[in-house]
Order: sequence, then C-alpha cells, then structure tokens
Amino acid sequence: MGSKSLLSSILLFAVLMSGRGEHQRSCQDVLKVFQLRKIGAIKGFPETPRAGTDLQVCTSKNSTCCTKKMEERYQIAAKQDIQEVLQASSSALKFLISHNAAAFQETFEMLIKQAENYTRTFFCNTYRNMAVEAATSVQEFFTDVGLFVFGTDISTEEFVNRFFDTLFPVIYNHLINPGMTDISLEYSECIQMARREINPFGNIPKIVMGQMGRSLLPSRTFLQALNLGIEVINTTDHLHFSKECSRALLRMQYCPHCQGLILSKPCMGYCLNVIRGCLANMAEIDLHWRGYIGSLEELSSAMYGTYDIEYVLLNFHSLINDALMQAHINGPKLSEQVTKVCGHPVRKPTQSPSCSLDQNKDNQGLNVFSRDSEETLASRRKDFINSLRLYRTFYGGLADQLCINELAAADGLPCWSGEDVVKRPSGDEAAICDCPITRITEHPPAAHPGQRHNGRLLICRKQGRRSIPAVTNRFLGKRS
Repeated sequence: MGSKSLLSSILLFAVLMSGRGEHQRSCQDVLKVFQLRKIGAIKGFPETPRAGTDLQVCTSKNSTCCTKKMEERYQIAAKQDIQEVLQASSSALKFLISHNAAAFQETFEMLIKQAENYTRTFFCNTYRNMAVEAATSVQEFFTDVGLFVFGTDISTEEFVNRFFDTLFPVIYNHLINPGMTDISLEYSECIQMARREINPFGNIPKIVMGQMGRSLLPSRTFLQALNLGIEVINTTDHLHFSKECSRALLRMQYCPHCQGLILSKPCMGYCLNVIRGCLANMAEIDLHWRGYIGSLEELSSAMYGTYDIEYVLLNFHSLINDALMQAHINGPKLSEQVTKVCGHPVRKPTQSPSCSLDQNKDNQGLNVFSRDSEETLASRRKDFINSLRLYRTFYGGLADQLCINELAAADGLPCWSGEDVVKRPSGDEAAICDCPITRITEHPPAAHPGQRHNGRLLICRKQGRRSIPAVTNRFLGKRS
C-alpha cells in the first residue's frame, strides 16, 4: 500500500475515533471523510440522514447521507481511485523497463564511441602515416552506426559501402601507390567512384555488411521493443471507463459511505466481478503481452557472436586490417586498374600529418571497457529478462491482484456486498469469483433459478466452465 493510502487510513481512523460519541446516524463522519479526501466541498450537504429519492446509483431503502451532487463527485473519485491503483500496480514494471531502456541506450552509446576510438587507435598504431586522413571515414562510419541503432531509417549496406569508398583513396595514397605528397582532391574523388568496380578489398565489405546487419538490427529492435513496452503501460494506466463501469465502481467504492460505512471494503467476489468487467479489455492485451515478453527472450538469447553488437564493433578493426592487407598484397594490380580508370596520379604540394595518439592510454581504456561491457550487455540483458519474466501474466491477473492487494476486504472480515455490509460472504457472493462477468448493467433481469443477484449493478451469469478469452470476446461483442 502506498504512502497516500496509509495516510488516508490514518485520517479515517482519526475521524472514526473523534465521532464515537455521536449519534449512530449522524453524517458528520461521512462529510469529514468527503472533505479529507478532497472529493469536494461539504457546503450544503446534509448533517443527518435524509431520503435519497434523487440518487441514481447509491439507492437504498434506508435513509442516506448523500445528495445527488455528492453522488456525482463520488463517481469522479471512484474512477480516479482506480486510475491511481492501476498506476501504482504497474509502477515497478514501468520502472524496470524504462530504467533498463535508458541503461542499454547509454551502454550502446559508450560502446559505439569506444569502438570508434579502438579503430582510430588501430590506424595510428599500425598505419600511422594515414591515420589522420582515415579518421574522417571512421568517424562518419560510427556516426552512421549510432544513427541506425537508435532508430534512424538508413541502410547498413549503404553506410558500409560509403566507408570503404572513402577509405580507398587514403589506402591508395599511402599504401598502394605512396608518394612524397598526397593525391589531389579530383583524383581522390575518381578513385572513390571506382572502388566498387575495382574491388580492392575483396569480400571484406560484404562480410562487414553481413556482420553489421546481423548485430545492429537486434540491438535496434531491442531498444525499440523496450520503448514499446513503456508505451503499452502508459496507455493501460489511463483507461477510459464506460458509463456502466463508472457506475459499478461508484456503487462498490463509495455507495457504502452514503450509509455511514466509511471504512467498509467490497467483498472479494463482488470486487472481482466489478474489476474484471471494467478491465475486460486487458484480457486481450494479456495474450499480446505474453508474446511480447517471449519475443524479447528469444531476441536476447540470439544476441551472441556475430549477432552481438559488442563482439562485432570491438572487432571491426581486425576486418579493416584484413582489407588493408589484401589491398597491399594486390597493390601493383590495383595501381594498374586505377591508372586505367583515373589516369596517372595527380598530386598536390602538401603532405598530410601523421597521428599523435597515446597508444598505451587508448589500449588501457579499451581493455577496461571490454570487461565492463560484458557485464553491462550480456549479464544485464540476462538479469533484465529474468526480472521481466516475472511479469508475464501481469495483465491477465491484474484485476485479481487489484482486488486482493488493494480493493477488497480480507478473508473473514465484514465486507460490502453492494447493498449492505455482511459479516461474511454468502454462498452466492463467494461464488462470484468463479462466475466471470459478461456485462455490467443497471437493470438486471429476473434471477435464474437457484441464483440470487448480488447488487443492482452487476449480473453474473453462469456460463459453464468457459475460458477467460471466450468471456472477454463476449464482453467486447465478438464471437467466441
């Protein structure tokens, strides 16, 4: 129970203790609670019971402490109370998903940045003379990786090709046909345009495309799925109740106040009947929610090896090394092909600078991240899925949990039956939880033989042993 509910209970207890000496039929306690809960102002409301001929829902053969205006305010409060209980019940689930969504996004951002630094360090350590020129291509590549992972509609094939296109002139200038100065911008552009025709890197670009597609898409889908889960919870936290449901909630929660029964709670079967009816649409969500968690489990378990973003990005430099080695080995042949397409090299009078990165510092940072990322990606993903699995039946059992944990009276205690407080539920009342609600209505038909109606707003028709989905479909007006 939340702090707000605890405070309300304390205040209500104080109200009861302060009014113990008053007449049993005084409305003072009812009006005090009405004001303490900020349901509305008490000006003009009765101090003693009155005939409730103007009431529409909280009707009773006894006198009442309610007016039509109070009834209207109680109906608003009843819906607000259920909204608050719904939000409280899903708060832990919502925090679990939103917290992990933020944590995984931050981890992916760190991983992409570290993989970029790793690749730049590789160039600086192994190909120092071309590292500065290659840095632009590396930066643009990992920028595209980040854009893709975080939802931008771009093609992995396109940005992988763009990376190797822009890298080829750098490799030609420093590895295939090095000179005292750099090739001109126009000549560089020609080589770049010819890369896919000349194919200097063999099958490495296709390997990179495959690995990027297989590893980035699951991570992107994983993040999108977490955000979808948050959206589902936000939507179900703010349900729009029908008129019939609103009236049923009013009768269950606040009609006893009209008779001075301000601390009474509904009987369990009665509560289940009302809340299951009001939340009947949740039964449809339940099937999809189970599928959602199952899909996340499958996706998470498949994210390893070449499907693991950490493995692929932190080993990206090794594929680049293979590509450069292949271009270097085939250097004379590639030089001839470039000359055929672009002519002889045209060079500018300046030479590009070499890198000045601190090799030891960068390598230490990379090794530390590699160990930490194993914990934050693999282990955190496993821990998150294990925690989320506990909520697999959340929506299917939501109505029952609300009644058991928050709304209904505990077993053995007096409870509100919809018309009066009973010391313990009758056989029919207790059986309501086994009799799924099919509709909420204000004017019930005549009772079936052997079955008494428990309250004016609810009808519980025995349908044999039908499944919950079938009952839900009927409630929604669909064929079962």
